[in-house]
Amino acid sequence: MDFSLSEEQVMFRDLFRDFATKEIARVAEHTDKQEEPPRALLRKAAAQGFLGGPLPEQYGGAAMDTLTYCLMLEEFAKQCQSTAVTIAIHTSLAAQTVLEAGTEEQKQEYLPIMASGELGAFALTEPDAGSDISNLQTRATFAEGAWHLDGVKSWVSNGGLARAFIVFAKTEGGLSAFLVDSDHPGVLLGSREPTLGLRGLDVRTVYFEGLRLPENSLLGPRDGGAAIAARAYDRLKVALAAVALGAAETALQLGVSFAVERKQFGIAIAHKQAMQNYIADVHADIEALRHTLYYAAWLVDTGRDFSHAAALAKYLGARVAKDAANKMLQVHGGYGFSDEYTISRVYRDVRALRILGGTDEVQRVQIAGEVLRQAGVQIGM
Repeated sequence: MDFSLSEEQVMFRDLFRDFATKEIARVAEHTDKQEEPPRALLRKAAAQGFLGGPLPEQYGGAAMDTLTYCLMLEEFAKQCQSTAVTIAIHTSLAAQTVLEAGTEEQKQEYLPIMASGELGAFALTEPDAGSDISNLQTRATFAEGAWHLDGVKSWVSNGGLARAFIVFAKTEGGLSAFLVDSDHPGVLLGSREPTLGLRGLDVRTVYFEGLRLPENSLLGPRDGGAAIAARAYDRLKVALAAVALGAAETALQLGVSFAVERKQFGIAIAHKQAMQNYIADVHADIEALRHTLYYAAWLVDTGRDFSHAAALAKYLGARVAKDAANKMLQVHGGYGFSDEYTISRVYRDVRALRILGGTDEVQRVQIAGEVLRQAGVQIGM
């Protein structure tokens, strides 16, 4: 199969790259050091149509195919992973979930404003329920023509920025999803979590206390939330693989530039075989990731099952980004340990990719389960 980019995809990639180098790069260090989301930058991105990238034009989106959307996240992540992840959470988890599971009324109400800059968030994880969604404590009951919802959600990315929350709660027959507006009485925001990396990503606990929601707040079928969440996380895995690719490419570029410029014993360290080995390893890993990601995007765009490919791309992406940042920091030597050098920020940021969207361990279980299923062995979590 041919993964070469079309003329339109090249045009979009150049547009994304231009925005990233002119706008995102300019505020990336400030975003990290001030530990705050780049609100003004996100408004600029929305004005360019980037917050509604894969949404249909009828809802204010740019109708990007999945590969084009991944090219956008890749270019943005080269300059600032926080910005790329903020957009990925908003688009892949929130907006596309409304597009896929919402009623026409919900789509008309929320998708145009989400495409134009009102962010979305995904509230599933709880203090005692991460990967184990069977242990969720948030409850929703239907009585007197309304849904009554109470619970606490932790590690909500975009929590302090979001207009639209996709909230998951236990219902009588299973798990259900709800579309909740941030200005609804009973939505209370906790403090932003201080984090090792991705310091421009707004992550916090959100409290839902005594919410009385109209019947049409239900997103998708009652008790159909587990399938909605699984589908959303498959989309996010592809998006995060694109973020990982951009981060790894930046790590390599930083390492190569340093190796060319840094001299020891009278010659650039790029002449040292140890440095060449690092560069070769990282380059090979990047190209493997690129093709794994493009294949997953192709599966999405051709309507095929992409769950397994998404897990592969996400797992490989997190590992490649981590190894690239680690090896290129080593190329920098002692300078890499200084926050004055960009490789330090890249190194801190990529660590989150092994947790976001499902840990490495969860991806391994899913990947191994599919391999063993094909061998006739059924594995359950």
